[in-house]
Amino acid sequence: MIVRAARSLPAQLAHPRQRAQVVQHLAREVEQRRALELQLEAHAGRDTDHTRIPVGKGVCGTAVATKQDQNVPDVNAVGNYLACNAFTKSELVVLIRRGDHILGQLDIDSDVPDGFGEREHADVKEIADALAVLL
Repeated sequence: MIVRAARSLPAQLAHPRQRAQVVQHLAREVEQRRALELQLEAHAGRDTDHTRIPVGKGVCGTAVATKQDQNVPDVNAVGNYLACNAFTKSELVVLIRRGDHILGQLDIDSDVPDGFGEREHADVKEIADALAVLL
């Protein structure tokens, strides 16, 4: 996307140094947008209207804002919870990260209150760590 935008620059920006500056600017803009909003990419399960979530909102947004995994035993107790469906009772969000950089997250909902314990969290974290190597 950034390369495509750089290629379409007007002729006056064809100089490599100017183009590099514009590409760096575009990269910062893309990164800033990512920092403000989460976007649903891969999805399995019930349909949801929440395909874009502001950082800090809901369990997924809170995980990114606090840079911590979230294991919520009762989603109804979360003040800023975004209900993806009426059946979800608990939720586990595990960040996919490389060092301090968050690459994504795994979000698992359960129809059962307190649906995730330490073992489930550890298992999902192992998957997230493996994904971080591949992304």
